[in-house]
Amino acid sequence: MVGAGVLSLPYAMAELGWGPGVVILILSWVITLYTLWQMVEMHEMVPGKRFDRYHELGQHAFGEKLGLWIVVPQQLIVEVGLGIVYMVTGGKSLKKFHDTVSPNAPNIRLTYFIMIFGSCHFILSFLPNLNSISGVSLAAAVMSLSYSTIAWTASVHKGVQNDVSYAYIASTSTGKVFGFFSALGDVAFAYAGHNVVLEIQATIPSTPEKPSKKPMWRGVIVAYIVVAICYFPVALVGYYVFGNSVKDNILISLDKPRWLIAMANMFVVIHVIGSYQIYAMPVFDMMETVLVKKLHFTPCFRLRFFSRTTYVAFTMFAAMSFPFFGGLLGFFGGFAFAPTTYFLPCVMWLAIYKPRKFSLSWFANWICIILGIMLMVVAPIGALRQIILDAKTYQFYS
Repeated sequence: MVGAGVLSLPYAMAELGWGPGVVILILSWVITLYTLWQMVEMHEMVPGKRFDRYHELGQHAFGEKLGLWIVVPQQLIVEVGLGIVYMVTGGKSLKKFHDTVSPNAPNIRLTYFIMIFGSCHFILSFLPNLNSISGVSLAAAVMSLSYSTIAWTASVHKGVQNDVSYAYIASTSTGKVFGFFSALGDVAFAYAGHNVVLEIQATIPSTPEKPSKKPMWRGVIVAYIVVAICYFPVALVGYYVFGNSVKDNILISLDKPRWLIAMANMFVVIHVIGSYQIYAMPVFDMMETVLVKKLHFTPCFRLRFFSRTTYVAFTMFAAMSFPFFGGLLGFFGGFAFAPTTYFLPCVMWLAIYKPRKFSLSWFANWICIILGIMLMVVAPIGALRQIILDAKTYQFYS
């Protein structure tokens, strides 16, 4: 659950301001916990059948063809978008580690660090399934908790800056509005677990006496407690210490104590190695299913080799071309994460269970749907403007 998006939360706070920022952080936590509960409940709502993939649940709710067209493109955008962002994050964290450990060493391009980070995935991508990466996933979880704690404790150690300002980053009204929109996408990006929750629940044994939803829901509660412990201190302390001068990755703003910041950046690298694989697995599954069932390729190692290395190479190339951490987070957070995380589970719930009009469930779902659609519309607009502004001063492959 705790992804690299946590590192951008202080920057999001700087674009939202204290009041709206705190409200949006808490509201997102509550809404996404509610929609995650819905997905856990819907996993086995048909006796004797389990919906092990997001698109299978979509097909049950909307029909065989429409369900695929509604869910699969959104899921793919999320998972490919995460792959690109994690490539950028891994490369930037490796560069920060190198620059912190060897401040007098010759400057090495970010492009090369993204290539170094991406190279390990050419090997890890051949792990067969989600169960086989449980060790990598556990390491990623420990790392995310560690670097989140380092981010806010190092900020406390640094202390509030003398020239700190809590005014909006942008000076113009237009800039403030678009910055606000983009920050909404940053917050949405931080809540990313919904896209693989059914695949994870599918790995839990289930019987009528002991359905999988009970241990899964306990896991979700623990995950969301950890999310709160990580997200809220990083967002609030990071913004309190740096104000509107904070970078789009809080660890880039910190430089002392040097050994601790270097360690935190290496933790980020280890974490996003695991996270990349978790979100790449469903893409590999989709690609290979299409190649075998639709295009009649023979399922073999050669097929896996070409399909998986091509995907890793694509995400690495995209990351090298557009390494804009903040802008990419806001864009994918609004465009792809808002539907799959904030309101698609609510639409499915309404379609399947048909709660009574004006009941508490009906109201709760419609509020989530309206807020989610607004987020999906405005966040990519603000983020796209940010990417365009960043691209104006950026030299490709530098």
